[in-house]
Amino acid sequence: MAKTEVILTSNIVGLGGESDQVKVAAGYARNYLLPQRLAIPVTQANKRHLEALKKKRAEREAHEFNSMSELAKGVSKLICVIKVKTGEDGKMFGTVTTGTIADELKHQFDISLDKRKIHLEQPIRTLGEHEVELRLHHDVNATLKLRIESTTPLPVEAPAEAKEEVRTEKRGRRSEANAEAAPEAEAKPRAKGAKASKGGKA
Repeated sequence: MAKTEVILTSNIVGLGGESDQVKVAAGYARNYLLPQRLAIPVTQANKRHLEALKKKRAEREAHEFNSMSELAKGVSKLICVIKVKTGEDGKMFGTVTTGTIADELKHQFDISLDKRKIHLEQPIRTLGEHEVELRLHHDVNATLKLRIESTTPLPVEAPAEAKEEVRTEKRGRRSEANAEAAPEAEAKPRAKGAKASKGGKA
């Protein structure tokens, strides 16, 4: 694949910043970087613009550093609550990813943050409190507190006292039923005896 050399006029993540001289695919330069004015061809005339581009880059980086430093101070005071679905055993369905966290920051606090600046060694799979590292700038890191909560209602167990009352009530009903049944049982043999006496007299 043919390569060409260009001077970047804007910051492009993964490629470089203003004034950087980089080699890229010729088609990428021709079809995207140059038409979008994100880069200029490497010529003697364009090299004269390097100092201006370096100044532009320094100003941008200073602004980013100040903005990210302020954001770090604010984020460290926040608790981002993320609701998830769980089973009856409390285990989560799915995981919480950097994309999930970025979406919740935007939704809850109106903070727009590239998910690539959120560092997770692995997706979060458990409920409770977690701390996540934010790499906001190459000189600025912050810690975001998360609280993962379940949207699934936990099964409610009846208190021990209530269970005991139910058992006592059932026992009481059984005793009453037995007490009512006893006279009926006594009455039946008496009735049979009375019939037998009448038969003897005849």
